[in-house]
Amino acid sequence: MSLPSKSPYHQIWTEFLNGDLEICVSPEILLEYEEIISQKISSRMATILMEALTNRPNLVRTTPTWRFNLITQDPDDNKFVDCAICGMAEYIVSNDRHFDILKSIDFPLVSVRSIQEFSKELADEM
Repeated sequence: MSLPSKSPYHQIWTEFLNGDLEICVSPEILLEYEEIISQKISSRMATILMEALTNRPNLVRTTPTWRFNLITQDPDDNKFVDCAICGMAEYIVSNDRHFDILKSIDFPLVSVRSIQEFSKELADEM
Protein backbone atom coordinates (compact mmCIF):
# COMPACT_ATOMS: atom_id res chain seq x y z
CA MET A 1 0.00 0.00 0.00
CA SER A 2 1.48 3.35 -0.96
CA LEU A 3 0.59 7.00 -1.13
CA PRO A 4 1.36 9.31 -4.06
CA SER A 5 4.88 10.70 -3.72
CA LYS A 6 3.46 14.25 -3.67
CA SER A 7 1.35 13.52 -0.61
CA PRO A 8 2.62 15.24 2.56
CA TYR A 9 2.14 11.87 4.30
CA HIS A 10 4.11 9.81 1.75
CA GLN A 11 7.47 9.87 3.52
CA ILE A 12 5.94 9.24 6.94
CA TRP A 13 3.89 6.29 5.66
CA THR A 14 6.91 4.85 3.82
CA GLU A 15 9.13 5.14 6.90
CA PHE A 16 6.41 3.47 8.97
CA LEU A 17 6.02 0.60 6.49
CA ASN A 18 9.80 0.16 6.43
CA GLY A 19 9.76 -0.17 10.22
CA ASP A 20 11.86 2.96 10.69
CA LEU A 21 9.38 4.71 12.97
CA GLU A 22 6.64 3.77 15.38
CA ILE A 23 3.10 5.07 15.47
CA CYS A 24 1.26 5.04 18.77
CA VAL A 25 -2.50 4.43 18.66
CA SER A 26 -5.38 3.73 20.98
CA PRO A 27 -8.61 1.90 20.13
CA GLU A 28 -10.34 5.30 19.77
CA ILE A 29 -7.71 6.51 17.31
CA LEU A 30 -7.95 3.35 15.22
CA LEU A 31 -11.72 3.81 14.99
CA GLU A 32 -11.26 7.39 13.82
CA TYR A 33 -8.66 6.35 11.24
CA GLU A 34 -11.00 3.66 9.93
CA GLU A 35 -13.90 6.12 9.71
CA ILE A 36 -11.86 8.73 7.83
CA ILE A 37 -10.21 6.22 5.50
CA SER A 38 -13.60 4.65 4.68
CA GLN A 39 -14.85 8.06 3.54
CA LYS A 40 -11.94 8.47 1.12
CA ILE A 41 -11.60 5.04 -0.51
CA SER A 42 -13.66 1.92 -1.14
CA SER A 43 -14.62 -0.32 1.75
CA ARG A 44 -12.38 -3.12 0.44
CA MET A 45 -9.36 -0.84 0.13
CA ALA A 46 -10.06 0.67 3.56
CA THR A 47 -10.02 -2.83 5.06
CA ILE A 48 -6.71 -3.63 3.34
CA LEU A 49 -5.20 -0.36 4.52
CA MET A 50 -6.36 -0.84 8.11
CA GLU A 51 -4.94 -4.38 8.10
CA ALA A 52 -1.62 -3.05 6.78
CA LEU A 53 -1.60 -0.54 9.60
CA THR A 54 -2.75 -2.75 12.46
CA ASN A 55 -0.57 -5.74 11.61
CA ARG A 56 2.71 -3.82 11.71
CA PRO A 57 5.06 -4.72 14.57
CA ASN A 58 5.98 -1.04 14.90
CA LEU A 59 2.40 -0.02 15.68
CA VAL A 60 2.41 0.78 19.40
CA ARG A 61 -0.98 0.10 20.94
CA THR A 62 -1.97 1.74 24.17
CA THR A 63 -5.21 2.08 26.05
CA PRO A 64 -5.00 5.32 28.03
CA THR A 65 -6.27 4.99 31.57
CA TRP A 66 -5.95 8.71 32.28
CA ARG A 67 -7.81 11.56 30.61
CA PHE A 68 -5.76 14.73 30.75
CA ASN A 69 -8.26 17.02 28.95
CA LEU A 70 -5.54 19.43 27.84
CA ILE A 71 -7.28 20.57 24.65
CA THR A 72 -10.45 22.52 25.36
CA GLN A 73 -11.12 23.96 21.88
CA ASP A 74 -11.71 20.50 20.39
CA PRO A 75 -12.05 17.92 23.17
CA ASP A 76 -12.12 15.09 20.61
CA ASP A 77 -8.41 15.77 19.98
CA ASN A 78 -7.61 14.77 23.56
CA LYS A 79 -7.57 11.11 22.56
CA PHE A 80 -4.32 11.79 20.67
CA VAL A 81 -2.80 13.61 23.63
CA ASP A 82 -3.81 10.89 26.08
CA CYS A 83 -2.41 8.24 23.75
CA ALA A 84 0.87 10.12 23.30
CA ILE A 85 1.33 10.54 27.04
CA CYS A 86 0.36 6.99 28.03
CA GLY A 87 2.25 5.49 25.09
CA MET A 88 5.33 7.59 25.89
CA ALA A 89 5.43 9.00 22.35
CA GLU A 90 8.26 11.34 21.52
CA TYR A 91 5.78 13.77 19.96
CA ILE A 92 2.49 14.22 18.15
CA VAL A 93 2.67 14.92 14.42
CA SER A 94 -0.24 17.09 13.32
CA ASN A 95 -1.09 20.28 11.49
CA ASP A 96 -4.18 20.75 13.66
CA ARG A 97 -3.86 24.14 15.40
CA HIS A 98 -5.76 22.89 18.44
CA PHE A 99 -2.56 21.11 19.49
CA ASP A 100 -0.71 24.45 19.73
CA ILE A 101 -2.00 24.82 23.30
CA LEU A 102 0.35 21.99 24.28
CA LYS A 103 3.32 24.29 23.67
CA SER A 104 2.28 26.32 26.71
CA ILE A 105 1.70 23.36 29.05
CA ASP A 106 4.71 22.21 31.08
CA PHE A 107 3.18 19.07 32.56
CA PRO A 108 2.54 16.62 31.22
CA LEU A 109 4.98 17.60 28.50
CA VAL A 110 3.79 16.71 25.00
CA SER A 111 5.81 17.94 22.02
CA VAL A 112 4.08 18.65 18.72
CA ARG A 113 5.55 18.71 15.22
CA SER A 114 3.81 19.77 12.03
CA ILE A 115 3.81 17.26 9.20
CA GLN A 116 6.31 19.47 7.38
CA GLU A 117 8.64 19.70 10.40
CA PHE A 118 8.51 15.97 10.95
CA SER A 119 9.10 15.20 7.26
CA LYS A 120 12.11 17.53 7.30
CA GLU A 121 13.49 15.75 10.38
CA LEU A 122 13.09 12.41 8.60
CA ALA A 123 14.84 13.75 5.51
CA ASP A 124 17.69 15.20 7.60
CA GLU A 125 18.25 11.80 9.24
CA MET A 126 18.76 10.10 5.89
